[in-house]
Amino acid sequence: MTLQTTPTETWAASLRSVGRRVTKQRLAVLAAVERSPHSTADDVVSAARAELADITVQSVYVVLSDLTVSGLLRRIEPPNSPARYETRVNDNHHHAVCTGCGRIEDVDCAVGHAPCLTPSWSPGSSRMTIQIADVVYQGLCTDCREASPEDVPAFPEHTEKH
Repeated sequence: MTLQTTPTETWAASLRSVGRRVTKQRLAVLAAVERSPHSTADDVVSAARAELADITVQSVYVVLSDLTVSGLLRRIEPPNSPARYETRVNDNHHHAVCTGCGRIEDVDCAVGHAPCLTPSWSPGSSRMTIQIADVVYQGLCTDCREASPEDVPAFPEHTEKH
């Protein structure tokens, strides 16, 4: 018989692995973000309070910051939107944002290996070692395109491979 670990046990082990104490506040925030990827801090507050009624807004913000610094959460900052949080970390994926409704979807690495893009350096510039590339694709999701097809520009599908 194989024993399965619960999400709480998995998050507890992850917290310990980055030197953080396992607290009910951290577990509630991690569970909230895992259940609803790309959540705003306000979304996390509401979801965490469903599990832990006495958690404060300040506590959620502190935990979000700490878990982001420790590498258990990723903070993304889409254009024209508050910061969002997700538990999908360390794989250098990107995001597609609908300019109509704000929906955000994950997009796997554009090239297949991190950091996905190799910069072209100007002669004489200081070259950096690139560790991560954040790419945000912007466009209209299927629902928004279908809702107002007359507003969609007539661009040909992009088929070029990079």
